[in-house]
Amino acid sequence: MEIPLESESHEIPAQKYEYLDHTADVQLHAWGETLKEAFEQCGMAMFGYMTELETVDISKCFEIKTEPTDDLENLLFRFLDELLFLFSAEPYLICKKLEITKFDLENFCIECRCYGEEFDLKKHPQGTEVKAITYSAMQINQMPDQNKHEVFVIIDI
Repeated sequence: MEIPLESESHEIPAQKYEYLDHTADVQLHAWGETLKEAFEQCGMAMFGYMTELETVDISKCFEIKTEPTDDLENLLFRFLDELLFLFSAEPYLICKKLEITKFDLENFCIECRCYGEEFDLKKHPQGTEVKAITYSAMQINQMPDQNKHEVFVIIDI
C-alpha cells in the first residue's frame, strides 16, 4: 500500500551487511545492534543485490505488513518475501531505506515503511534477479549482551 511521503529527513543508515558465496545461490549476512535493525539490513542487502543502491532516490513510500506467524524464522522469511513481492509487482519498487515501524515478537508480525522509487533500467544498473527467499541454512543469532544480532539467509538467484 502506497502511503504519502513525509517531508522528514531520509537519512540512510550505514550498511551492515555482506554477501557470502554459496553454491548456485547467495547468502545474505546482515547485523545490527537490535534484531529489528538486523532484519532491516537483511532487506537492504537483498535490494542491494538487485541494483546499486546509490542510484536509487526516495520518491515513494509503501507500507508492507506480514501476517502473524509462529516463529522468528518464518517472520524473517515472510518479511523478505513481502519485500520481494513489492519489487516484483507494479510499481516495481526498489528500496533505498527500510524502517520497521512495528516489530511484534509476541505475534511474530512486522509493519515496515519502504522508501525508494520505481525500478528503471535506464537509471538503475541491473544486478542479479532474486527469484525466491529460502529457509535453507537460515540463522538468526541474538546476542543482546554484546549489542549484536545477526541473520543469515540464502536467496535463490
